[in-house]
Amino acid sequence: MQIAVVLFDRFTALDAVGPYEMLSRAPGAEPVFVAERTGAVRNDSGSLSLVADRTLADTPAPDVVIVPGGPGQSDQMENQALLGWLRTVDATSTWTTSVCTGSLLLAAAGLLTGRRATSHWLALDVLETFGAAPTGERVVFDGKYVTAAGVSAGIDMGLTLLGRIAGDEHARTVQLLTEYDPQPPYDCGSPEKAPAAMVGEWRARSRFILT
Repeated sequence: MQIAVVLFDRFTALDAVGPYEMLSRAPGAEPVFVAERTGAVRNDSGSLSLVADRTLADTPAPDVVIVPGGPGQSDQMENQALLGWLRTVDATSTWTTSVCTGSLLLAAAGLLTGRRATSHWLALDVLETFGAAPTGERVVFDGKYVTAAGVSAGIDMGLTLLGRIAGDEHARTVQLLTEYDPQPPYDCGSPEKAPAAMVGEWRARSRFILT
């Protein structure tokens, strides 16, 4: 089972690594990092790189596709090399997935039209402009399409999908061995829980950082 994790300049690292850590533990998993060109791809802070060991062209038929988000997503929204590849591999993929604003790339490729989907809470309105039906849920399944909300939700998506692929017992084992037992020190992880002023500030800023 080939799992293709897409990389592009200024992706968010946890968007890619979170689901990778869960799904790479599926029986027979063959995870690969793919990009337009092979080599190091910088994350959104510029301080960390992941290595794309295959190009998009070298990866014509992955079983699972994972598209991360991040500030660099905006620059990819009209990148026909990436969008065309997403449409092509979606024709044969078993699962097509995204984390955070990666769902905007799936939507821009025309894959989420009329489908329920999620994204980072700041991007839900943008998702709707591409014909998707946005929801604030943390992980959303609609047929073979699986979308996760912002950043850390990619771990939940990967673990949930692992249960679908390998069974609940295997997924529970992976959860145990990775000691995935979140106990955040603050209860501020969604716009419903955060102070209204903080939410409002970031909604205002999002006009300038999302396309």
